Amino acid sequence: MADYDFDVLVIGAGPGGYVAAIRAAQLGLKTACVESRATLGGTCLNVGCIPSKAMLHASELFEEAASGKLAKLGIKGTVELDLETMHAQRRDAVKGLTGGIEYLFKKNKVEWLKGHAAFTSADTVDVAGKSYRAKNIVIATGSSVTPLPGITVDNEAQIIVDSTGALELAKVPGHMVVIGGGVIGLELGSVWKRLGAKVTVVEYLDQILPGMDGEIRKEANKVFKKQGIQFKLSTKVTGAEVKDGKAVLTVEPSAGGDAETIDADVVLVSIGRRPNTDGLALDKAGLSVNGRGQVEIDHDFQTKVPGIWAIGDCVPGPMLAHKAEDEGIAVAENIAGLTGIVNHEIIPSVVYTMPEIAGVGLTEEQAKERGEIRVGKFPMMANSRAKTNHEGDGLVKVIADAKTDRVLGVWIIASLGGTMIAQAAQTMEFGGTSEDIAYTCHAHPTHSEALKEAAMAVQGKPIHI
Repeated sequence: MADYDFDVLVIGAGPGGYVAAIRAAQLGLKTACVESRATLGGTCLNVGCIPSKAMLHASELFEEAASGKLAKLGIKGTVELDLETMHAQRRDAVKGLTGGIEYLFKKNKVEWLKGHAAFTSADTVDVAGKSYRAKNIVIATGSSVTPLPGITVDNEAQIIVDSTGALELAKVPGHMVVIGGGVIGLELGSVWKRLGAKVTVVEYLDQILPGMDGEIRKEANKVFKKQGIQFKLSTKVTGAEVKDGKAVLTVEPSAGGDAETIDADVVLVSIGRRPNTDGLALDKAGLSVNGRGQVEIDHDFQTKVPGIWAIGDCVPGPMLAHKAEDEGIAVAENIAGLTGIVNHEIIPSVVYTMPEIAGVGLTEEQAKERGEIRVGKFPMMANSRAKTNHEGDGLVKVIADAKTDRVLGVWIIASLGGTMIAQAAQTMEFGGTSEDIAYTCHAHPTHSEALKEAAMAVQGKPIHI
């Protein structure tokens, strides 16, 4: 140990990095974590998962009251939007959680090295002008917003913004155009729609939510249209400029055709994320990135250079905080000589709109390519709790192997879809069948009974439809 400053040095304190550092320290390894932000938690806690959920929740409550939905429940009265207070509670949530990670670092004796890290050799990095040598180095640098060529984001001006800027708007825009019909664009677009903005989503593909089950994508589109969000599908943005404090977008059909312009008060550029691998001087460690800017790893999260590991958004796979967290635990355990494994076939994904959209495993299209399947579906409008709560939009869909009945995929549109998907993921992790779900007693009345009924529908025997 005399030759090394640390057993483990983690670069990045996002969900993957801070979890890896804490787990390594718990396993008795002298651990440091490099982070250049003023606060820990990475994109997720500072400008991503957590602040967006704070705004989603607050905007849902506002919309329920302002739209008159509560009046139908016998709750009457007028409400007004105090946007600055709404922002303040978001910032307070972020402050509490990022501070919590700093406390956990101290509790577990993880040393926080403040600054940017760059490799100087395969086992040494420079941080703020000081050199640190570690037996094991974990790259967990996360991802950042993918820019759209030809369009300049200026979060300070609050006209053309990215997801970070969309969280900080000082006023509700009259018209917001969201470029990209993926998870982040739909979540943030729905926030400002509920607060009073007209929202138009421009998507290059012929349907929103690429990568999700086809039927779920179409159903989600119907739900959002019903809520008043407008869509321009199979449409590409070819230009954007700011005139007199507003944005003017030029769009045209993805397959080619006549161009048109769209005026907007705010444009949210949300076309995806890219790995943060620039500036690490990977070449000095003997590493390079693939065509997507990712660090390639093996099953154990090791790179081709012994002693250097990588996890999270900067490696292949879905860019999801919970995927990074699981990898953080696994890589620390592998470094400690234990067996750390992540089943990348069973990583749930959730869109935190209202209703939520969640999925795990194969889509129906993917499952059909592998063999014969059975599909069971159950509408949320037939679920007693959802109906009582006036949350009837959506459905649950269970996809199972026709011969073995093993669950291959589950897709949910429901107000509690993100919570409900956990049962599906656990069932699949243990190789469970649709019958296992169908014959497991579910509390009544709960939204989760819809998953039980969808599982029963795989065999053609649901009770309530």
